[in-house]
Amino acid sequence: MPAEPSLPRSDPHSGRPAATPAQALAAMDDLIAASMVGQQEMAQRLGLNVTDLTCFAYVIQAGENLLTAGDLAARVHVTTGAVTGILNRLERAGYVTRRPDLEDRRRVRVAAIPSAVARAHTLYEPYYARLNALFADYSPPEIAVLTDWFTRATTLAHTYREELRLHDTDPTPPKT
Repeated sequence: MPAEPSLPRSDPHSGRPAATPAQALAAMDDLIAASMVGQQEMAQRLGLNVTDLTCFAYVIQAGENLLTAGDLAARVHVTTGAVTGILNRLERAGYVTRRPDLEDRRRVRVAAIPSAVARAHTLYEPYYARLNALFADYSPPEIAVLTDWFTRATTLAHTYREELRLHDTDPTPPKT
């Protein structure tokens, strides 16, 4: 009898089911879709749009190391003019304040308003608690692999988006 094609096998040490790269990509696509819809719903609950929520999340993530408008523009990949509109909306909605940069008076730094941070945390904490419980199912080396993959995939996504933007002004297709 001819040998059957070999399929991925479960890792006997982790007990994880086998998966192919195609299955992993499909699972990733499902996660991205669920996250996009979820972010839209979270933004609506907070009275924001997704881009404004994303900027606010970066402001929260920065903590005491306050970001400039230029930092936010770079992270969200929008123009500084667009960030000004985002910050105007976030400020009017009571999510952020702008502070002068102590080293360069021409720049402003963006600080989160504590009550707005509390509202966001109230909404996100139950979800993050469930994610942390899910991470608890993984060993430290597995979490290291996941973190490495998320980090590298994020870099890849940013790089590809930049290549597409360059392609918008250059007739040659992006390299794969």
